[in-house]
Amino acid sequence: MEQTSQSDQQIGDLVKQLSEQTSDLVRKELRLAQVEMQEKGKRAGVGAGLFGGAGLVALYGGGVLIAALVLALATAIDAWLAALIVAVVLFAVAGVAALMGRKQVEQAVPPQPEQAIASTKRDVQVVKERAAR
Repeated sequence: MEQTSQSDQQIGDLVKQLSEQTSDLVRKELRLAQVEMQEKGKRAGVGAGLFGGAGLVALYGGGVLIAALVLALATAIDAWLAALIVAVVLFAVAGVAALMGRKQVEQAVPPQPEQAIASTKRDVQVVKERAAR
């Protein structure tokens, strides 16, 4: 009988040790995941900053290109008329882009996963039907 008690105690110690080691392992894995996500977050932030800087420089480049277009037209017509023509063309392009963007936004509303919701409702209905049998 004492042998069973000692065996049970050893098994109990092993289970306790397994539980502690599992908890420790999970904590360490979570910490590793946290550190990894922080590093990736930093890199993503730097990358986003560089993309933003590139966009700003491209915007300035576009402005210079537009100024060059106005100056090129100004060699054939008055400068004010060249600037007016370029401005009207730019506003027309902006208007078309705004209309296209509005159409895309309207298609995205409401911002909920309609297909996933419908699929989930069908799944729930199937489960209810089968449970009723």
